[in-house]
Amino acid sequence: MSDPTSSDRFNEEKSAYTVRGTDTPDLEAGVAAIRNVLKTLPTRPGVYRMHDARGDVLYVGKARALKNRVSNYTQVTRLPKRLSRMVAQTRSMTIVTTNSEAEALLLEAQLIKRYRPPYNVLLRDDKSFPFILLREDNDFPRIQKHRGARRARGQYFGPFASAGSVTQTLNALQKLFLLRSCTDSFFANRDRPCLLYQIKRCSAPCVDRVTAAEYAELVADAKAFLTGKSTQVQKKLGEAMTAASDAMEFETAAVYRDRLRALTFIQGSQAINAEGVADADIFAFDTKANTVCIQAFFIRGGQNWGHRAFFPAHTADVPEEEVLASFLMQFYEEVPPPRLVLVDRQPAEAELLATALSERAGRKVRIKVPQRGEQRKLMEQARRNAREALDRRLAESTTQGRIFQEMADLFELEAPPDRIEVYDNSHIMGTNMVGAMIVAGPEGFRKGSYRKFNIKRPETAPGDDFAMMREVLERRFARLEKEDPERRSGEWPDLLLIDGGKGQVSAVCNVLEEMGVQDVPVVGISKGPDRNAGREHFHLPGGRESMLPLNSPLLFHLQRMRDEAHRFAIGAHRAKRAAGFTRSPLDDVPGIGPARKKALLMHFGTARAVRAASLEDLERAPGVSRTMALAIHDHFHAGK
Repeated sequence: MSDPTSSDRFNEEKSAYTVRGTDTPDLEAGVAAIRNVLKTLPTRPGVYRMHDARGDVLYVGKARALKNRVSNYTQVTRLPKRLSRMVAQTRSMTIVTTNSEAEALLLEAQLIKRYRPPYNVLLRDDKSFPFILLREDNDFPRIQKHRGARRARGQYFGPFASAGSVTQTLNALQKLFLLRSCTDSFFANRDRPCLLYQIKRCSAPCVDRVTAAEYAELVADAKAFLTGKSTQVQKKLGEAMTAASDAMEFETAAVYRDRLRALTFIQGSQAINAEGVADADIFAFDTKANTVCIQAFFIRGGQNWGHRAFFPAHTADVPEEEVLASFLMQFYEEVPPPRLVLVDRQPAEAELLATALSERAGRKVRIKVPQRGEQRKLMEQARRNAREALDRRLAESTTQGRIFQEMADLFELEAPPDRIEVYDNSHIMGTNMVGAMIVAGPEGFRKGSYRKFNIKRPETAPGDDFAMMREVLERRFARLEKEDPERRSGEWPDLLLIDGGKGQVSAVCNVLEEMGVQDVPVVGISKGPDRNAGREHFHLPGGRESMLPLNSPLLFHLQRMRDEAHRFAIGAHRAKRAAGFTRSPLDDVPGIGPARKKALLMHFGTARAVRAASLEDLERAPGVSRTMALAIHDHFHAGK
């Protein structure tokens, strides 16, 4: 996760220098722009950003001495082809100075994550990692799954490789330690135990079925387990079960027996044996066919908390040690580093990398290539997993390549599409109308590019699907034309898929033609007779139609994209409808904020009573001036 003080520490605005060059797209112009920057560059540590003619970031780099590092880009004969292409596109630079090279490395990782430049190695998987949070802002701490910023008071355990591994561990922990998982409001308003108590997954502290001291002991046991002291917990439970059995308290003994079974399940579900390793992340590297795989295992408290394969982007012609170093810095932007990071090869500038990670963690972090013992065995297992994950990835990409080539042939495209946009609408009887766009490519769904469109033009008639689609596409392509008229960003679609038949395709083609967009292919998908899945018709401009065999992989792929668009559109519609349920007429009154709205509702009881109130009554409401009272009265009574 990002250092919360990083923005203060680096303070880009105070130390940024920007120099603009010409817009001629050639190597000479790029070198000239860089030489202009060199005239003012200090020899201090810092970070530099290369920009193209439009100001987009091409590359982010760090340096121990900025002047020396940036000057290398003017010696074009010594640059690899990748960097020569970058210099040819460079028209300006932004420089940020830092106090040390380690700070520069931390800032470089932040900026790469923010701008995602095309010439940097990029960590493709942008998802945050789930943690288990033991919240301690209540007398009876709550255990829960957590993602995102770590603001709540309590102890965080993780990272876990996936939400599934967290859920599995949480379920077992609830059976083992009987800790509550409910919200504070739910907890405070209980007068009898909930279902979780009945199925022996909570000790019901909400209704005093367990004392504060007993619950504190359960919390202490849970912390001991999560920090690697499972043997101690197991011994304690075993002794308690034996004591209860000897006292002929068989129901109590059965409870301890069930908790021991839950503990055994967690211990037995470990995919790898992490004996001898307390807290560590393990990274193994493999590459084949210009594709890089980095396999990560997460070990905490001697337990395996899952593993995940990563496939960094933009790795062609980049040395393996540099790929690994860049990956690690971006990875630890999201995840707090453990005390030990095990790698199967030395990353570039390993000592500097360890210093930067130590600064981020606030304690010493070691980067180590294991040579023998249990750590070596774990690394070998991670390497094997990396090879297998890479082979699966390449096999999937080969299959995807065939599917996309078949798609290009079926829809008469010039080449297999890289960016497919799928559009759908959702409404109920013309209310809460929403348009949705999802984006897919050879690597799968690009959920960060999904967009929803609230239908808001007065001329769009309620329930008119053609008019809704017109509004969505006009807004979408007007923005594309404004932001990227030269089509350099990769945001322009290679194919539009529309959930609809011949009429929808014709309407969409008319909209695009009116906007001057004539080179984006359009295909409609309709379900065919009786709306049976598998009998879809594909509609091309000009009235042409085609079908695919029931067992066609391409058919399954197109159905999946259509269904994803439908799911996203329905979700956006439901969210809008739910927001409408909680909307108040007071929200439309100019100058009424949340605090004043609450005061009015507390005084009058309902929004209807506020609407019916006289000017004198409104003036008597707390916190309402005569001017505000007059504004509220005029809003509800104008024209009457």
